[in-house]
Amino acid sequence: KQRDFTGSVVSLGIVFFAGIVLFFFLSQYWQLVQGRSPFKKLIEKESCLSNLLDIDEKVAGLMALRPIDASDTVAMQNFISENTSPVFPALLPEISLRLASQSIPIWQKSEEVLGQLNVPPPYWAFAWPGGQALARYLLDNPDLVASKRVLDLGSGCGLAGIAALKAGAAHVLACDIDIYALAAAEMNAQANGVCLELTSQNLLDKEPAAFDVVLVGDLFYERQMAELVLTFATRAAVQGSLVLIGDPQRNYFPRDRFTVVAKYQIAVTRDLEDTELKSTAVWRV
Repeated sequence: KQRDFTGSVVSLGIVFFAGIVLFFFLSQYWQLVQGRSPFKKLIEKESCLSNLLDIDEKVAGLMALRPIDASDTVAMQNFISENTSPVFPALLPEISLRLASQSIPIWQKSEEVLGQLNVPPPYWAFAWPGGQALARYLLDNPDLVASKRVLDLGSGCGLAGIAALKAGAAHVLACDIDIYALAAAEMNAQANGVCLELTSQNLLDKEPAAFDVVLVGDLFYERQMAELVLTFATRAAVQGSLVLIGDPQRNYFPRDRFTVVAKYQIAVTRDLEDTELKSTAVWRV
């Protein structure tokens, strides 16, 4: 009988303990539903900590970016190499250029990051249609630049100047105020076995120097720029330079001031031009 009594007590103890545990979990579940459970606060704290860690990782990534010294040519060339790949533009199978493609998100990098790296917007990373048309025209008409002194104004990736040299120009000065564009132009020139002279001077506020030919590719995209370029081109033509302009008639292009000498249909990137084929022409002042 004593053994039966002991067994009953143990059984009651187990049932009682199980009841307490069940009551505890049920009460916590109810508080969790009502938003008063300490477990919910713990979960929220863990979630907040996780978010803070994610933010720390992003901040650490930005902090790891170091501005590129504008005088460090090697660093600039490394940046260009890392963000571009060799491409032969469809209209110019004779010329290889380091350009950004849709698979390389150089243009998608935020202005904040590019600014932190001390890198201006990478216009030099694309072969714009005006430059392609101008280059094609020179390669098809080499007598226009053969043995002559040429200025490539707003040279970007150096495409027009490189085409002029391949067509037989004696000397080409590539002018761009963006030193990354000049670094890219130099790399592209070397890849094509020619040599460009480079300058970052803003020539638009100066009297045109004595060049036999002045090349202007895709520079009529902004009002003030268009006015300066038009003034410079007109003065150069008056002084006796042959001024050739490649442009798809952008917003500020003064079409009534120039004469068309060639027309092209150029395959372009829809992300940049909102079309896959751009009507472009070469004009003469």
